[in-house]
Amino acid sequence: MTTPAAASDLRSVRPLAGRTLVVMRPREQAESLCARLEAAGGRALRFPVIAVGPALDPAPLQAIVGRLDEFDLAFFVSPNAVDHAMRAILPQRTWPARLRVATVGKGSQRVMQDWGFANVIAPQDGFDSEAVIALPEFAADAVRGRKVLIFRGDGGRELLADTLRERGASVEYVTCYRRHCPEADPALLLGPAARGELDGLLLTSSEGVRNLEWMLGTEGLAALHAVTVFATHPRIVAQARAAGFERVVETPAGDDGLMQALESHFA
Repeated sequence: MTTPAAASDLRSVRPLAGRTLVVMRPREQAESLCARLEAAGGRALRFPVIAVGPALDPAPLQAIVGRLDEFDLAFFVSPNAVDHAMRAILPQRTWPARLRVATVGKGSQRVMQDWGFANVIAPQDGFDSEAVIALPEFAADAVRGRKVLIFRGDGGRELLADTLRERGASVEYVTCYRRHCPEADPALLLGPAARGELDGLLLTSSEGVRNLEWMLGTEGLAALHAVTVFATHPRIVAQARAAGFERVVETPAGDDGLMQALESHFA
């Protein structure tokens, strides 16, 4: 028989024991978070709501390889941007020593470090364009007259580029990957929901919320409305509430913040 004290000790070591949490990241970015959830005793149910692949037209990325020396700063919008750009660039040439690199958050920063970049400019608090443009390296005095190259997916927010241009920089985009809505069997999610087995949906993208609506349909989405959503940004919180979710918890940025929020919520 487990005593209350023993149960308390178990929860402190495995604070997510007995909890089933749906990880909705792209498959390529899901495993590190799933491993952390499982190490904390939880069950990670993988249900990607965004799929990532190479850009439909590789020509712009190939064309930029020979022009890298023209730029003063290269910005990568995500880990996917880093990986797809580097797979295209580094087999053909070394990275220019004078071309500084920047990205949006700690996850992307770690991926850049894995590719061998030691001095990555990135915000330590926040993981969005607002946090980036607040950095001293992106102030008007720092970017005026500079050429900035932004590696991104097919589309995205224009705030960073617009702000840099207002501050006197020249900005170019290159699309190095694409995001699309994956195909998945809704029963993988709706079956456990119907049995009351889901404790949380982990949503880390506004686009992912929209894709989830499309993947499940109106009736399927309604079946999940009572499940708690954990969202890592105010924009995602707003999108989830607009989609009809009844309980939405905003968490701090990054995997560390998400894990802290989950462990606190289920304590």
